[in-house]
Order: sequence, then structure tokens, then C-alpha cells
Amino acid sequence: MLNLDQLATFLSVVDLGSFTAAADKVGLTQPAVSQQVKLLEQRLGVKLIERVGRRAQPSPAGLELLPHARRIVETCSMAEEAMAPFREGSVGRVRIGSGGTASIHLLPRAIAMAKKRMPDLEIIVRVGNIAEILRDLESNALDLAVVALPAAGRSLEVEPFHQDELLAVAPKGSVMPDGGPDVEFMRNKTLLLYEGGNTRRAADEWFEAGGVRPEPAMEFGSVEAIKELVAAGLGWSILPDMALRRNTSDLLVTSPLKPRLVRQLGMVLRRDKHLTKGLREIMKALREFPAIDHAS
Repeated sequence: MLNLDQLATFLSVVDLGSFTAAADKVGLTQPAVSQQVKLLEQRLGVKLIERVGRRAQPSPAGLELLPHARRIVETCSMAEEAMAPFREGSVGRVRIGSGGTASIHLLPRAIAMAKKRMPDLEIIVRVGNIAEILRDLESNALDLAVVALPAAGRSLEVEPFHQDELLAVAPKGSVMPDGGPDVEFMRNKTLLLYEGGNTRRAADEWFEAGGVRPEPAMEFGSVEAIKELVAAGLGWSILPDMALRRNTSDLLVTSPLKPRLVRQLGMVLRRDKHLTKGLREIMKALREFPAIDHAS
């Protein structure tokens, strides 16, 4: 491979017509500059600089190399300039994997906070199930996962950051028992439950702790779809509180369960992941989410 420093030194000698002047420009000794040019000549197998009187000039081979060397050095200079904002932390990219509920009701607020601090930060959100997200995280196709816990992987590090209560959800006009519906109350309802994942697992475990195996009438991979079906009077459900905060009071009735059921959300990333400024800002915003939520 061609050596960039040798090419830059060659250009300095040609442009200044002197090894000594080139040495002053690049901050090397004259012998060091001569050695750089000599190594480049050995690498290419041709003579690149000829002395005409007291002036150093390019040989025919040097003249042929000149435009290529200028293009290479200029391109590398442009590449370094393009990286400068990343070194300074003003731009960057963060790829986040998340489930549907968090991507709609949690991530937008965290992303907005991070973008206020880093307006040029590029953020990509990929929605999927937890198995897909963790697989992409381990292969470094994602930088961060925001998922309901548990989440496991030998190369992964998990940071819990937010508790979200799961609530009983019913059509408007339904009557919730004092203290919230228990397993016996819910077992007789037409259930519309989330399909798969840790949120569904938590609901199943809540039922099973009361001695009931839930048999939903319908299962869906979308919390938003379940909300619409419950609002239409087709059944009851158990859904995350964060998905029920806005625009539901005229359509749905909600209540904590008895006993209460809480899921833990966590940030997951590779243990060896380099924490860029953009990634740190997103994680900081997510950590602040509970405080923001309680204040609203």
C-alpha cells in the first residue's frame, strides 16, 4: 500500500523545489524528508525526484505520479475534515431497536431531548420482537435496545431504567371492582391479549399465580390495535400504562390490577460498545424519562 506521509512529502518537495524547504514545511529534518522520498521510490521502483542545479524537480515518472498523489492526499484530507464533527461530538448516528409500544410512547420523547442537545444527531429506530432485536444488537447491527426485561446474552449489558405498570383495560362504561380486578374477576372476561414477548409473559404469570391459565379470545402483535378493539367493546385487556396515557379517557376505562403488575424496561447494549456522544445522550434522555413522566 502507498504511504500517505510519503506521498505528502513528495508533493512538498515538488511544490517547493527543495528538500530543505519541504523539511521546514512538514516539521522534519532534511535527511528524514530525503528518506521518505527514497522509501516511496523503492516502493514504486522508479526515480521520482531529479536535481537540476540546486532545485529538486519531478522526474518523468514523478510527473506522472503527481496528479494521482494530489488526488490521494486531497481525498484523505477531505475524509479527515468529514470526521472532525464526529470527534467534536456535534453529529453522529445511533441505531435503536425497540418494541412497538416503547417506540411509540417512550422513544419519541427521549429522542426529542437528545436532539435538543445534538440537533444533527441521526437516529434510526427499528421495531421488532425482542429475539430479533437482541440478535441484531449482538451482531452490532444495532447500537442500543430498549425492551421489556428480562433480556439476556453473554455479550450484553442490561441497565433497567423505567418501571411501567400493566393495567386492566375495558370499554368505556365498564365497572372496575374496588381495589382493581383480580384473577378471578378477569378470568370471566373476553380477553384480548398481546401476542408474545415479555409483556405477554408478565400477564400470563400474573394469571398463573392466581391459579388460572389465560385463554384469550384474540391475540395481537400491536397494543394500538388492542386498544381500538377494546374501545369497540370486543373485550378486556392488560396493557402497559405508557400506552394508555393519551387520548383514551373517552374510550376506555383503566385500573391497576390486584395484585399490581409492573414490568421493567431496560437499555441493552454490547459490553464492548463504544459509547459515542450521541449514544450517551440517548441513554441520558432515557434515564430521565421517569422524572419527565411524573412531572407531566
